[in-house]
Amino acid sequence: MNTPVVDFVREASTEISTHDEDLLPTLTDKLPAGMVVYVAHTPKASVDDVVRVAIKAQSLGFRASPHIVARRLPSKQALQEALGKLTAAGVEQVLLVAGDLERPVGQFTSTLEVMGSGLLETSGIRRVGVAGHPEGHKSITPVQMLAALHYKQAFGIRTGIRVHIVTQFGFNPEAICAWDRRLTEAGITLPVHVGIAGPTPLPKLIKFALHCGVGTSLHSLTKNLSAMANLARLATTPDEMLLGLIRGRAEYGGSRLVQPHFYAFGGTVATATWLRAVADGSFTVQPDGRKFVVNA
Repeated sequence: MNTPVVDFVREASTEISTHDEDLLPTLTDKLPAGMVVYVAHTPKASVDDVVRVAIKAQSLGFRASPHIVARRLPSKQALQEALGKLTAAGVEQVLLVAGDLERPVGQFTSTLEVMGSGLLETSGIRRVGVAGHPEGHKSITPVQMLAALHYKQAFGIRTGIRVHIVTQFGFNPEAICAWDRRLTEAGITLPVHVGIAGPTPLPKLIKFALHCGVGTSLHSLTKNLSAMANLARLATTPDEMLLGLIRGRAEYGGSRLVQPHFYAFGGTVATATWLRAVADGSFTVQPDGRKFVVNA
């Protein structure tokens, strides 16, 4: 058993969408009780859909963390009602994201505005995840992103709500660890739940990466075929990412990377099965220490 991997993964979270509602009973057999399960607000889902699935996940023994997408909230009242239903059902955590709609559905345009509404603290929400972008964001400058994180950190201190960062997934553990160090140097003390893509076929993974804006480590792959040689230097499987991040954390003792968060990209059951095997220590690390294979 590779203890550092097992210890890191034991507190992992994962993500489902509203389309996975019928799979929740199956996931109770795959994932440990009490695991944090995020419920994504996909483009065709409504706020009510997200709330319903989150409540169902909570009722089955998971700790649900529904996405609250600022630009998809119809109104302040809709947010208040959603939070009220969630906390009445025992849900204590949400993930705040701005969303990518060019024109917001309602009055909210950013997560800062949701935080400024006062509804999170009055609803009884105890934990809030906020987005982190180790490779940057196409619509926000690094200075703006850092200022937003300082605001969110101050919000947690002021309200007593525990705030953590959930990052976009990536393929470069060294770059993520360097970003982690820059956060600490800038005075950000929030814990980071680092995003990792679950076991996904590479073509599908690249498609999701480009759609989600995970571009820095993959842009060169889309420019010319010869750049595919660069792929060998990236961590395109979850085992490579985990081992790379663990090496980076060991080299830098002040790491904010406290646990992984696994994106399933539609492979919900496959990701859950893989994750449970790793948490149980059922895998074999290859001699070079850069990959491992889950034991059948």
